Amino acid sequence: MKLVRRNTGSGPQLAVVDGSADLVDLPGEHDLVPLLDGRLQDAADAALRTRATVTAEADADLLAPLAPPTFRDFSTFPEHTAGIVKLFNPDATINPVFWEIPTFYFSNPHAIVGPTADVPVPPNCVDFDFELEVAAVVGRAGRDLSVEDAADHLAGYVVLNDFSARDVQFHEMSLLLGPAKGKDTATALGQYFVTADELAPRRSGSSFDLRMEVRVNGELIGSDRLDNMAWTFPALAAYASRGTEIRPGDLLGSGTCQGGCLAELWGRHGRDHHAPLGPGDVVTTSVELLGGTTNRVVAGAAAVPIEPFARAAEYRAQ
Repeated sequence: MKLVRRNTGSGPQLAVVDGSADLVDLPGEHDLVPLLDGRLQDAADAALRTRATVTAEADADLLAPLAPPTFRDFSTFPEHTAGIVKLFNPDATINPVFWEIPTFYFSNPHAIVGPTADVPVPPNCVDFDFELEVAAVVGRAGRDLSVEDAADHLAGYVVLNDFSARDVQFHEMSLLLGPAKGKDTATALGQYFVTADELAPRRSGSSFDLRMEVRVNGELIGSDRLDNMAWTFPALAAYASRGTEIRPGDLLGSGTCQGGCLAELWGRHGRDHHAPLGPGDVVTTSVELLGGTTNRVVAGAAAVPIEPFARAAEYRAQ
């Protein structure tokens, strides 16, 4: 089953995609997350029986299919990681910790945008980048889950493009904290939420046998397959639930696939390999069965100056 959220004059409206690719509204349902408690299938079946409101997908203003309460973004593609580390040291190799834990950072759920939304360049950013990923959506709450149990807590999947201000990100991470403002402006979600059962026939190794592609202004920049992940989505959910609780709607990003961002390509081929994103560029992602995103980059706001407390001069003088 595939679901979307479309924009209407009265706000977001949840709809299921029928066999003809038309969008059939789920009457009275505006948000995917409350239905993930087990009511989603019944609500979609009822909508398809009555077909009270049907909209052609081409005529719909599609939003992100859900508004996640939290967003954890992992790192699971070793080839991507191997390229990124060379951005700082050409002789660097993957940190062994990559194979010990599926590490993640918390990103901003309020920065989620839709599949065709304009994306502004973040303040103070020169090296603007994209990141092609797939995210799992938690469907059931759980705590301290095993990997085996965690599989039943995943409701479905969505394409994710994690736009990144690389210069801002690397500057702030020099303080040995995770990325913050470098990931804070926009994360685009694909048009479809696809339930887990739809992908079951494409199960392959660690993940699913699905081709992933990203283009800038129509030019293919990178491609990979989702089953090149080194950690499974249930492993991500199990780790996310360790010592805490995951809840319906929580988003678990796969991390960037091989060739799925400019920073990796800069690490492998040099900074001149491809220019950073700028106003007017159009970034298109696609993943088999899951859909994708097409976002135009636009000029953003200037940074508002922020000065440290006056005592900072005393510390600088020491």
